[in-house]
Amino acid sequence: MKRLAITLLLLLSFSVVFGQSLEVKYHQVVLDFIDCIKNQKKEKLADKVHFPLTRKYPLPEIKNKQEFLKRYNEVFDEQLVKLIVNSKPSVDWSAAGWRGIMLHSGDLWLYYNGRLLGVNYISKVEEKRRLQLIKVERNSLHSSIRTFKEPVQIIETPQYRIRIDDMGEYNYRYTSWPLKSKMSDKPALAIEKGTKIPDGSGGSYRFEFKNGEFTYDCAILADPGPGGASAMLTISKGGKKILFQKAKIGKFM
Repeated sequence: MKRLAITLLLLLSFSVVFGQSLEVKYHQVVLDFIDCIKNQKKEKLADKVHFPLTRKYPLPEIKNKQEFLKRYNEVFDEQLVKLIVNSKPSVDWSAAGWRGIMLHSGDLWLYYNGRLLGVNYISKVEEKRRLQLIKVERNSLHSSIRTFKEPVQIIETPQYRIRIDDMGEYNYRYTSWPLKSKMSDKPALAIEKGTKIPDGSGGSYRFEFKNGEFTYDCAILADPGPGGASAMLTISKGGKKILFQKAKIGKFM
């Protein structure tokens, strides 16, 4: 379940997804979903959600039916409802291979069996709350790393906790601590001017940071497979690998 949430988060982070025309046999799947939204069939829709339903960090994921019903109006605001209700299966929805069925360019995702996989759309209420949470988190960090545009990713290896932040203008920052340290402690290492690199067509990507003759590569894997790691850390010196560790996705706060 956790792997699915990570996969979805990575999938939705990509702004370009190539879709194909939705086959007629899936039109009814979409129409049933539209009917749930149009006629406020919240209970029925809640039974079709694949939990946890990931929200954009640091908004907490929606873990179960009860939370979904409680936060329904935050997610499905008037604008999103209008977008869905006015959509047409043959025009606004498309198939994206194993990823499922998407509305427009990925505002919302369904499985081919009609289950709700994810909502990429962020309402004004959610965005306001998200910015408030980022502010709280920013103040909890060591003073030297409180400046950033957006928090991006935390990965944890058996030895290190690594934080990646978007500094703006395609510039990413790598900070790391020994695993037992807190992010309120001074980082053991901080590197800026990192780059984000798509890795294949499945939604995986990696971040690359250079520090003198050392290169730090953090790979985020969209579909690691059963028992596989969701991230990898590779450190090279002069082009030769000196450290390779499996990692997991960690929590910011």
